[in-house]
Amino acid sequence: MAQLWGGRFTKETDKLVYQFNASISFDRKFFEEDIEGSIAHAVMLEKQGILTQDEKNRIVKGLTGIREDVKSGALEITEEYEDIHSFVEACLTERIGEAGKKLHTGRSRNDQVALDMKLYTRAEVVHVAEGLEGLLHTLLSLMEGNLDTYMPGFTHLQKAQPVTLGHHLGAYFEMFKRDSLRLKDIYVRMNYCPLGSGALAGTTYPLDRTYTASLLGFEGPTLNSMDSVADRDYIIEFLAALATVMMHLSRFCEEIILWNSNEYRFVEIDDAYATGSSIMPQKKNPDIAELVRGKTGRVYGALVSILTTMKGIPLAYNKDMQEDKELTFDAIDTVKGCLALFDGMLRTMKFHKEAMAESAKNGFTNATDAADYLVGKGVPFRDAHGIIGRLVLYCIEKGTSIDALSLEEFKEISPVFEEDIYQAVSLKTCVEKRLTIGAPGPEAMKEVIRRNQDFLKHSWLCEKI
Repeated sequence: MAQLWGGRFTKETDKLVYQFNASISFDRKFFEEDIEGSIAHAVMLEKQGILTQDEKNRIVKGLTGIREDVKSGALEITEEYEDIHSFVEACLTERIGEAGKKLHTGRSRNDQVALDMKLYTRAEVVHVAEGLEGLLHTLLSLMEGNLDTYMPGFTHLQKAQPVTLGHHLGAYFEMFKRDSLRLKDIYVRMNYCPLGSGALAGTTYPLDRTYTASLLGFEGPTLNSMDSVADRDYIIEFLAALATVMMHLSRFCEEIILWNSNEYRFVEIDDAYATGSSIMPQKKNPDIAELVRGKTGRVYGALVSILTTMKGIPLAYNKDMQEDKELTFDAIDTVKGCLALFDGMLRTMKFHKEAMAESAKNGFTNATDAADYLVGKGVPFRDAHGIIGRLVLYCIEKGTSIDALSLEEFKEISPVFEEDIYQAVSLKTCVEKRLTIGAPGPEAMKEVIRRNQDFLKHSWLCEKI
C-alpha cells in the first residue's frame, strides 16, 4: 500500500526493509491512545478554525467508530500498514473521505507517537500503582495479625535478634510504599503533552497546545518541541521504578523460598501457588516465587536496553527510538503479572508460628538481651559481651539454648545471674522492650500500622493529579 511519506520516493520499499522498519506488530497495543489523541487534536483544530465543525464532527464520529469496531473485533489491525498511525488514518479516510486527510494538519508522526506512548505509559503507571496498593493492603493485614508472632531476625543469613513476623513484613511494606511514591513522582513529572510539537520545530498553524493538553488530562504542554519528540526519560524512569519493584519482589521471594524449605519450615505455600515434581512425589515446589525471582532479570534487561538505545542519539527524533516499545510493554506486563501472583501467593500462605518461635529460641537471638541484662546489673558491656559469648559456647557444646539452662549453669558462667534472667531473655520480653519507633515492640508497631493505614487511606491514586 502507499505510504504516508511516499510522495518523495520513486521506488517501492524493499520488502525486508519495510518489515524491518514497520512497527504495527507491536504499536497496535496503543490504538486507543492513538484515537484518543486524534480526537483531541481534531477538536482543537476546529476550535482554532482550521477545521469546520462538520469536518470535526465527521472525524470524531469516524474515529469513535474505528475504536469500537477494533474493540469488538469487527475491524482487524493488519500488518499491511506500517504503524498504528497509518492504520487509523487510512481507515478514517476510507470511511469519511477527504475530511480524514485533514486530521494530520499541524502534527507529525513524531509528536503523535510521543503522545501515544506517553498516554499509554501514564495509564500503566497507575495500573502498576494499583497492583502495589493491593499488595500493601495484604501486607498491612498480615502485619496487624502477627504482632506477637516471634521469629529470628537475620544478618548475613545468621540468626541475630528476635523480631516478629509483623515487623519483618513491615520492612517490605516500606519498600513497596517507596515504590508507590516513585510512581507518583513519575506520573507528575511526565504529565505534559508533546502533541503540537510537529516533527521537531513546532508548526506554522495556530494550534492551541494548552487546550489540547487539557483535553487529554495533562498538566500543560511540553515547552521545547525538540525535547518533546526526543524525550524518553519518562520511560527510563518508569522502567527503573519497575526494576526496583522487581528487586523488592525478588528479595521477598528469596526469603519465601528459604522459609518454604524443609530446613526452615516457616511457611507452607498454598497448593494453588505451588507445583510438584514429575518424578519425586513428595515435592511441593515454590515455582511462583522462583519465577518472580527469575523474571526480575527480564525487567532489568528492558531498563538497560533503553538506556543503551538512548545514549548516543542526537536531537531530535531518530528511528532507534522505536525500540522503546516492545521492551517497555513486556516489562509492564511482567511486573503487573508478578504483583498479582505474588499478592495471591502471600494472601494464601500459611505461616508456621511455632516453628518460627522455636527457631528464634534455638538460634541464640536473645544473646544481646542477655548481655544487656548483665549491663543492667552493673557489668561493663565489654565484659558482659565476653560472658555471654562463653555462655553461648557452653550451650552449643551442650546442644541447648540460653533460656533452657538451669540457674546453676548460669551462675557457673557468672554469679551475677539471678532468677530474673529467664524473663529477661524470653522472646516476649526481648521484643516488647524495643519501643522506639521502627522497632518490633508492639506499641511501636501499632503506631507504624496507624501511619501506614493513613498512607493507604490517602493514597495518591485517590487524588486528582
